[in-house]
Amino acid sequence: MWNNLTGHVPLEIGKITSLRLLLLNGNKFTGSLPPELGNLQNLNRLQVDENSITGSVPSSFGNLRSIKHLHFNNNTITGEIPVELSKLTNLAHLILDNNNLTGTLPLELVQLPSLTILQLDNNNFDGSEIPEAYGTFPRLVKLSLRNCGLQGSIPDLSMIQNLSYLDLSWNKLTGTIPESKLSDKMTTIELSNNDLTGSIPPSFSELGSLQLLSLENNSLSGSVPAEIWQNKSFENKKLQVDLRNNNFSDATGNLRTPDNVTLYLRGNPICKSTSIPIVKQFFQYICGEKIQTTTDSNTPCSNVSCPFENVQVSPGICFCTAPLSIDYRLKSPSFYFFTPYIKHQFIQYITSSLELETHQLAIDRFVDENKVRLRMYLKLVPKGKMKFNKDEVIRIRNRFMSWSFNKTDFFGPYELLDFPLKGPYGSVIAATVLSVSATLLYVRKRREKTHTFTKKRVFREISREIEGVKKFSFVELSDATNGFDSSTLIGRGSYGKVYKGILPNKTEVAIKRGEETSLQSEKEFLNEIDLLSRLHHRNLVSLLGYSSDIGEQMLVYEYMPNGNVRDWLSVVLHYDAANAMDTLSFSMRSHVALGSAKGILYLHTEANPPVIHRDIKTSNILLDCQLHAKVADFGLSRLAPAFGEGDVEPAHVSTVVRGTPGYLDPEYFMTQQLTVKSDVYSFGVVLLELLTGMHPFFEGTHIIREARMAYECGTVLSVADSRMGQYSPDKVKKLAELALWCCEDRPETRPPMSKVVKELEGICQSVLEPDMFSETTKLLCTKTSPSSSTSVPSPLSLLPGSDLDSGFFHTVKPR
Repeated sequence: MWNNLTGHVPLEIGKITSLRLLLLNGNKFTGSLPPELGNLQNLNRLQVDENSITGSVPSSFGNLRSIKHLHFNNNTITGEIPVELSKLTNLAHLILDNNNLTGTLPLELVQLPSLTILQLDNNNFDGSEIPEAYGTFPRLVKLSLRNCGLQGSIPDLSMIQNLSYLDLSWNKLTGTIPESKLSDKMTTIELSNNDLTGSIPPSFSELGSLQLLSLENNSLSGSVPAEIWQNKSFENKKLQVDLRNNNFSDATGNLRTPDNVTLYLRGNPICKSTSIPIVKQFFQYICGEKIQTTTDSNTPCSNVSCPFENVQVSPGICFCTAPLSIDYRLKSPSFYFFTPYIKHQFIQYITSSLELETHQLAIDRFVDENKVRLRMYLKLVPKGKMKFNKDEVIRIRNRFMSWSFNKTDFFGPYELLDFPLKGPYGSVIAATVLSVSATLLYVRKRREKTHTFTKKRVFREISREIEGVKKFSFVELSDATNGFDSSTLIGRGSYGKVYKGILPNKTEVAIKRGEETSLQSEKEFLNEIDLLSRLHHRNLVSLLGYSSDIGEQMLVYEYMPNGNVRDWLSVVLHYDAANAMDTLSFSMRSHVALGSAKGILYLHTEANPPVIHRDIKTSNILLDCQLHAKVADFGLSRLAPAFGEGDVEPAHVSTVVRGTPGYLDPEYFMTQQLTVKSDVYSFGVVLLELLTGMHPFFEGTHIIREARMAYECGTVLSVADSRMGQYSPDKVKKLAELALWCCEDRPETRPPMSKVVKELEGICQSVLEPDMFSETTKLLCTKTSPSSSTSVPSPLSLLPGSDLDSGFFHTVKPR
C-alpha cells in the first residue's frame, strides 16, 4: 500500500489461496478488479481504496467466506452492489464511498450478521429508496449514505441498538423524521440538505451521547426544542445543533446554550421574531452573524538542548527522545468531534494494543478530513531512554501492519499511511517487510521483475515528498512527450504550454509546463502541490503528479479526451450541419451544469482549506470520455479563508486578478476582492452559455444583458440555443432564472453554491440523464495503442485563433 504501483491488479493473486491480507490501497492501479480474487477463501481483508479502479464489483467476491473488511472507496467503480455480498457472514466493514455505483440499495445486505459499518457516500443510486428493512441490521454502528441521490422517506432505525453514526445528508429524502427513539449510543445525526418536513422528534432530547444534530436546508417547522441540551451533563462533551434554513418559528425552553453547545438558526422565521427575548439577546450568535469558537492551548516544550527531539506527551511534560513518527488515519470513526475525552480513550486504545504506557504516546496533530475520516500524526516515545531498540521498532511496526490492535467499533477501521524510519532508526528498514509487499513480490517473481520492484518500493518509501501524487523526473516527462515535441503540444494557458504525454504504462496524461513568468519558489510550488493532492472529487480533474526537476515546474493531470464545454458549444458555429460533431442536448447540458456545480461546491465547502477557483468558464469545464463534467485549471487558485462552524461566508481575498473578461465579478473592480460569490457569478455566466450557446461577449453585447432583457420580457425561449433538441420550456425558464440569480451585481444577493446545486438537481430530476456514451465517445473511451495510425481530428482546428486557455482540450471525432 502507498507505493505508487501502477497497471492492473494481477489476476494471478487469485491463485495464492493461503493469502490473508491483500492491501493495495493508495496506489495508481487501473482497470477492473479480477474475478479470480473471489477464490481467496482465507482472505480476511481486501483493500483497494484510493486507486483508479473501474468496472464493477465481481459477483465472485460473494465467495470470500472469511472476509471481514472490504474497502473499495475512492475509485471509479461502476455498476450495482452485487447481492452475492450478502453471503459474507463474517463481513464487518463494507466501505464503497466515492465511486460511481448505480442501481438500488440491496435489500439483501440486512442478512449480514456481523456488519458494523456500511459506508456508501457519494454514489449514484438516483431514485433508489432506503429499504425499510435497513432498520433491522443486528450490529450496525455506522450507516453513511450521504449524497447518493436517494428518495423516499427515512425508515425507522430505532431497532438498531448499537447505531451511533447516521448520515443521510445531501439526498432527496421527503416526509417526516421518524418519532421512535434512536440508540442511546448515537453521536451523529446528519440529515441536512434534503426535503424533510414536520418537526424535530421529542425523542432527540433523550440522546445523551449526541455530538451533532445537523438538519439544515430542509423544510422543518414548529418549535426548536431546547430540551436537546438542557438538563444534561456535557462534561468532556461538545454538541453542535445546526437548524439553518428551515421554517422554525418558536422555541420550547431557554435558547441560551452552555459554552460547549453551539446552536445555528440562521434562515428561520424565529430569527425575525420580536416575541422571544433570548433570540434578540443572542441573535449575533444563534442567527449566524458571529461564530462561537473555542481553542485548546498547550504550553509548548521549552527550548532545551536535545540531540533528538523534545516531544510533549501532555501539558507540561516533555521528553528528549528519538520518537517513532506515525501517519495514521481512522477511516470511518463513529463520532463527530474528537473531544478531549475521546482523545483520552484513543490514547488508551493505541497504547494498550501496543503494550505501552499512556504517557508514551503523543498526538502531534490531527486533521478532520470532511468529517468522514480523521488523520492523525502520532509520536511514540521509549520508556526511560532516548530511543527504541531494533526489536521494539520491528514489534511496533509489525503490530500496525498486521491489524492486530484490540477490536473496536467506536474508532472503526484504520490505515497506516506512513511509518518512516529515519535518523537512528534508518538501519531498521531492511528488517521490516510489509505482508502486502511480500505478496506482490511473489507475483512479480513469477513475472521475473523482482529486483526492480523491490528497489523502487524502498526508494519511494524513503524519498516520497508529497503523498497522493507521483513525483516525476524531467526525463520521465520529456520521454512521455518525445522531448516536448511540437506534435504533442495541445494548448497554451496562463501557466504555460500544455502537452499530451504517454507514460510507459500507456496512461495518457496532460502535462502543464510552467513558463518562466509562472514559476514559484520551490517551497511555494510544493505547498501548492500538497494542497492539490488533497482535492479529490468526481467532478474535478485529478492531479496525478508533478515535477520540480532542474529548475522546471510541471503539473501532470488526467487526460480528458472530450475537450471542454466551450468548444462543444462553439464548433458547430463554424461547420455546416452535415459535417458537425455531436452537439449537446438540453439534457446533456443540464447534467454538465450539475456536475460542474458539484465540483465547485466541493472546492468551496469540503476542500481543506477551502479553495476559490477564480477563473470559472466553459473552457475550464472539461468532459471525460462519457461527457461527464470535470472542473479544471484550479491548480493556481489562491486559498480561500476557511468557513466558520456556522458556514458563515469567509472574509475576502485580495489578490491580482486571474479571471477572464466576461466572467469576472463586477464587484471586483470596485473592491479588488474575490470571494466564493465571485465564483458563483462566473458560474452564472457558464449557465447562460449552456442555455444560449453564445460567448459571454456576442455581437457587441454581453450575454447577461441579452438574457436578462429576454427574461424580463417573457421571451427567454428566444435566446435558447436551437441546437439543444427537444426540451421543457419550464426547465429552460428555471435554468435562466437560476443563471440570472447567480449573476446579480451585489454578491450578497447571489445564492451559495449549495443552493445552486440543489436548484440544478431539481431541474435535472425530471430530465433523464442522457446516453452520453455515444458512438463518438465510445471511440474515445476505447484505449488505442500510442503507435496507432488512427487520427481523430480536433474541433479546435475548426476555430481560428483559439489558444486553448484551459490547456486541456484534446480530440472529438466529427461525424
